[in-house]
Amino acid sequence: MDTSTLRDRAETLLQSLAGEGARLRDDQWTAIEALVAHRRRALVVQRTGWGKSAVYFLATALLRERGNGPTVIISPLLALMRNQISAAARAGIHAATMNSANPQEWDQVQAAIAAGEVDVLLVSPERLNNPDFRDTVLPKLTASAGLLVVDEAHCISDWGHDFRPDYRRLRTLLKDLPDGVPVLATTATANDRVATDVAEQLGIGNGGDTLVLRGSLDRESLHLSVAKLPTSQARLAWLAEHLEELPGSGIIYTLTVAAAHDVAGLLTERGYPVAAYTGKTDPADRQAAEDDLLNNNVKALVATSALGMGFDKPDLGFVVHLGAPSSPIAYYQQVGRAGRGVDRAEVILLPGHEDKDIWAYFGSLAFPDELRVTQVLNALAYADRPLSTPALEPFVELSRSRLEMVLKVLDVDGAVRRVKGGWEGTGEEWRYDKERYARVSAARTNEQNAMLAYLETTGCRMEYLRKQLDDPEATPCGRCDNCTGKHWDTTISDDVVDATRQRLRRPGVEVAPRKMWPTGMAGLEVPLSGRLPAGEQAETGQVVGRVTDVGWGTRLRELVGPSAADTELPDPVFQACIEVLKGWQWAERPVAVVEVPSATRPRLVHSLATKLASIGRLDYLGAMTSTGPPPRQANSAQRLADLWNRLSLSEELAAEVASAAGPILLVDDLIDTGWTMTLSARLLRQAGARAVLPFALASTS
Repeated sequence: MDTSTLRDRAETLLQSLAGEGARLRDDQWTAIEALVAHRRRALVVQRTGWGKSAVYFLATALLRERGNGPTVIISPLLALMRNQISAAARAGIHAATMNSANPQEWDQVQAAIAAGEVDVLLVSPERLNNPDFRDTVLPKLTASAGLLVVDEAHCISDWGHDFRPDYRRLRTLLKDLPDGVPVLATTATANDRVATDVAEQLGIGNGGDTLVLRGSLDRESLHLSVAKLPTSQARLAWLAEHLEELPGSGIIYTLTVAAAHDVAGLLTERGYPVAAYTGKTDPADRQAAEDDLLNNNVKALVATSALGMGFDKPDLGFVVHLGAPSSPIAYYQQVGRAGRGVDRAEVILLPGHEDKDIWAYFGSLAFPDELRVTQVLNALAYADRPLSTPALEPFVELSRSRLEMVLKVLDVDGAVRRVKGGWEGTGEEWRYDKERYARVSAARTNEQNAMLAYLETTGCRMEYLRKQLDDPEATPCGRCDNCTGKHWDTTISDDVVDATRQRLRRPGVEVAPRKMWPTGMAGLEVPLSGRLPAGEQAETGQVVGRVTDVGWGTRLRELVGPSAADTELPDPVFQACIEVLKGWQWAERPVAVVEVPSATRPRLVHSLATKLASIGRLDYLGAMTSTGPPPRQANSAQRLADLWNRLSLSEELAAEVASAAGPILLVDDLIDTGWTMTLSARLLRQAGARAVLPFALASTS
């Protein structure tokens, strides 16, 4: 098939995907020709809505017509996969996926692939290292693939705003591809540094011959604005008052899971049809929420970054950020959800004073120091069998999330290997690349400073974002608030302010009790395993609020944050405690109070416990006994082991608990992992307490 005939066929297929009269852009055709006719590797950096998915779907159809194998698409998010499957179907392409949400379908999908019935297989980067998939499915796919697509390719690069260690496994996959298998990488958010890094990685095993196509990143429908309000309460009140003015339906982004639920709850009470959407939302509920937004059944989804890359709703009318992302490139990616198929979409950023604190928290979860990584390698080296992630925790001073990240990086670097039953060391030499981690950390700091500069710029906002992405065509847009001089009015009516204040001041958050002990406690000489017996469990607890809450968060951080002074409990917070206790739907009212000993805020905890006992006419039985330094915060297993050796009941307190005629109210300042309350409740139950009701000022989640 000559070039002109190939292009005619590609445009015929395009019309089935995009409608009659659709024509290929020049760079779309250049990419398709490179992939289909010349079997090259290509990187396409183009704005959201440009048609990057059309390139790989049309290339797939053309390659399949030539008898080539299926296309494998590495795709980072379930929401993105669902949209891609729908788009493929419109082009007459049969797409399937293997991901964490559909393991029951994997055998069926594999059989369909073997039978030649699947044109496109979408998998997450994490799936590349699932032992069964990696060892059984992946070799066959690699040998028979007609095209490999890496979507959201900036994730490959250390310098990308959303770097994911699992994407680095693609280096091995690229190296093992048979000669002549074309590769396409796509993204809308890669500056020159990221694009160069990705292009070099795509060239692995291919002589470095990567075609790079970059286009203008302007989005003519987006109207960018920044509205500054003094407090989180004011920002929420402003949103509650102005949400109905925003066109169509859209997305409201928050920086934390707790904020997403708080904002969704407040807007629902104001009569808006909204729903929360986070990485912790059940997969079925996520899909239902996406469908509701796509069908305009909701005014907005209140979402974390879990709803981001690739979510495709052409008529999305607005994106609002309650709090600034830590990178202008990440911000550009998220606002790119809006305005793909409408003439005008509103993009509003409502920054908060606490944004930098949230950035610092997530920054603290960066790659650990060399000592902690060495602990992981040593634990695997000395183990006589593979160790699961929970089984590793007792031997390393890392939280579960950071341990998982370390294992992924070590796996990609060849120092460890995931196998059935967990992880094992490979014996390969591994060097801690301190310099690289420092450079990445510095790059993140520069991004944060650039985001702060975006908030303060008096120049064109779209031009600023495009320059951050090294767009050589960046010019003033003529549409943003700075270009037009039209800024959002930040005044708020008194009734909305009052209603918002009352909603945010409403205290009380349930805290579910722990029901399972961490794995591997025997390795720390702690005789606890499996499920907690019902007779040793705490009841569902309560706190005034989370330290991340939009309403109570700031006040609670002042009391229980890392730098908080140890003070008497302030009366306004005590009144909130009383409100929580009044609304507590316990099966039986507590009769006594026991205090959890605090090494950092003994004065605060004691005043809370004694005041609650006095006002509630409860017996104050005293404090539990604690010896030694505060427990380590590394992970559940190590924290529990430290508590096991620290916490106890005096004989006097045990006798008081045994004689209590009802439940015990167990009081602390902060619930973090929950193990202090869990172990304390167990000791009280073993001493004869009929029930234990945990209560604290705040929780971390």
